Amino acid sequence: MLSGLIGSVVILFLFFIGVSLFLHFVPIGLWISAIAAGVHVGIFDLVGMRLRRVPPSQIVLPLIKANKAGLQVNVNQLEAHYLAGGNVDRVVDALIAAHRAQIPLPFERSAAIDLAGRNVLEAVQMSVNPKVIETPVVSAVAKNGIELKVKARVTVRANIDRLVGGAGEATIIARVGEGIVTSVGSAEDHKHVLENPDDISRTVLGKGLDAGTAFEILSIDIADVDVGRNIGAELTTDQAEADKRIAQAKAEERRAMAVAREQEMQAYTQEMQAKVVEAEAEIPHALAMALQEGRMGVLDYYNMNNILADTKMRETLAKEGPATSTITPPKP
Repeated sequence: MLSGLIGSVVILFLFFIGVSLFLHFVPIGLWISAIAAGVHVGIFDLVGMRLRRVPPSQIVLPLIKANKAGLQVNVNQLEAHYLAGGNVDRVVDALIAAHRAQIPLPFERSAAIDLAGRNVLEAVQMSVNPKVIETPVVSAVAKNGIELKVKARVTVRANIDRLVGGAGEATIIARVGEGIVTSVGSAEDHKHVLENPDDISRTVLGKGLDAGTAFEILSIDIADVDVGRNIGAELTTDQAEADKRIAQAKAEERRAMAVAREQEMQAYTQEMQAKVVEAEAEIPHALAMALQEGRMGVLDYYNMNNILADTKMRETLAKEGPATSTITPPKP
């Protein structure tokens, strides 16, 4: 009797394991939900999804949603998109939103946009409700040298046809900033820009900045314009300071060259003086030799000394200047 009870328990246990495995590979509840929703999905298709490691709920539930919205989508399309790494639920939501907004969006294009890494649902929503992109502060300088700091708001709408391969928001912001700099830079006076900021919008909008992007620019509105620094005056001041430093450097160079020449002349003068002293030191020896050899007499020597003394006296008188009279008049 005990062995019979154990056998019944084992059979019951095996029965539950078999039912669990069967329900795992054959999602009966999901199949019944699909039948109730009017979506024809074969039981063997669900088993095949299990074998292909595709969660049946991520295919059947979006398929039911699409069928209820009136879209013509089949199981193979959704399963292929899932196996390619796409987000099936988001693609179906995007198709439903586009269908409700009467935007032509076939399944293949929606799947391509999703596989390209873009949020296709957000793109459809942006096509219905345009998005406002606020640019950072753009610094531009008018022709009179005054800096203007401009902030703009760009209203864009997603262009579904260019979502694959089109540039993103960063390109729009960069192009708008470039257009603002060009528009302000072409203005003769910054006051004109302050008085007519809408001129910037018209000029930038007319450049076709949305070419090659995934968006269509609807409007460009100047949100704020502030006056910055006087760049022209600063550049002029910097240039004058640079010229001053160059002139000072050249003057210092000339002074250094003059000092070098002066030092060179002093060295040359000292050298000449040394040679003169050396030559003068040879004079007594030469006179002695001349007297010994009889080429000069004693009288000639005395006459030479007299001439030298007379010359020294004249030099002394020339340095002291004309003599002043010291004679006092006679007393009466």
